[in-house]
Amino acid sequence: MSGRAERMGFLLVDKPGGVTSHDVVAGARHALGVRKVGHAGTLDPFATGLLVLGIGRATRLLEYLVGLDKEYEGTARLGVTTETLDPEGACVVRDDRWRGIPPERIRSAAAALEGSILQTPPRYSAVKVRGVPAHRRARRGEEVELAPREVQVHRFEVLGADLPEVRFRVACSSGTYVRSLAGALGEDLGTGCHLTALRRIRVGALHLRDAISVSGMCAGAGTPPSSAWIEPGIALAHLGTVEVQPAEAALLAQGRRIPAGESRAGASTPGPVAFVLPGGELVAVGGVRDGLIEPGKVFLHA
Repeated sequence: MSGRAERMGFLLVDKPGGVTSHDVVAGARHALGVRKVGHAGTLDPFATGLLVLGIGRATRLLEYLVGLDKEYEGTARLGVTTETLDPEGACVVRDDRWRGIPPERIRSAAAALEGSILQTPPRYSAVKVRGVPAHRRARRGEEVELAPREVQVHRFEVLGADLPEVRFRVACSSGTYVRSLAGALGEDLGTGCHLTALRRIRVGALHLRDAISVSGMCAGAGTPPSSAWIEPGIALAHLGTVEVQPAEAALLAQGRRIPAGESRAGASTPGPVAFVLPGGELVAVGGVRDGLIEPGKVFLHA
C-alpha cells in the first residue's frame, strides 16, 4: 500500500448489490495491500450504498462509528410478504388490498412509525440467539424468538408511490432494521410488504456522495481518492476533540496522564474524546477524569 492510504484511516466505499460486506473487506485487503481492514456496519447482500471501512490501525476505532445514526433510501412492495422481508426470501403471503390505497394513507402510516418505537429484529438477522445467529437457526427450521428493542426512527418519508411500489427515505438509529419497518408499514396498511431495494446514503456525517466504487477501489493502484479517504480525527469529530501540544502528545503516547486544564476546549466533554495535535493528527482516544486526560487507545508512536 502506498501514498495516502499508508496511514490509518477510513475508506468510504459504495457497495454494489449481490456481494457481502465481507467480500468488500476482502477486496480492500487485496486492492490496498493491507491486512487489517474492517467495516462499521454490515449491509445485507441485496443492499447497496455506503460501507465505511477501517484501514490499518483504524480498525481499532470502528467501535466509535458503529453506533452512529444511519440514513437509507429504498423501495418496498405492498401486497407481498417474504420470509426475510426482503427480495431474497420466499413469498409467504400475497394480498391485493393494496389496490386503491391513497398516497396520503401510506404517508400517514409511515409517519406513525417515527419516533421511539419497539422493534423486533427479523428472524433472518445476525442477532445471536444463545450464541448462534438467528438466520442460521431460522434456516435450520428452528423456532426463533427475538426480544423487541427500542430504536429511534427520526424520519420515515414516502418519496413516491407507484403502487404497489413505494419509494421512501429513512433516517434512524443504529440497530434499526429497515426490513422490519417495511413489514410494519404493510401490517398497518393491512396488505403486507417487503423491501425490494435498499441503499445506505449516510453513516453519521459520512456520506455516500464521497464514496468510491468497488471497481474504482480495485483499480486505484492502492491510493484511494481524497474524497473517499477520511482521516481519523475527522471521522471521530462526533466524539468531541481536545487539542494537545506535541510535548503533551509524547506523554500520552507513553500511556501517561496529563492535566486537562480548565481552559482547554473540549476537556469537559463526557465519554470518549479524541485527542489531536494542532494539525489534526490523532494522538489517542480516551477520557478526562479527576482533571486528568487519560489515554485509552493510543495511536501516536512514542
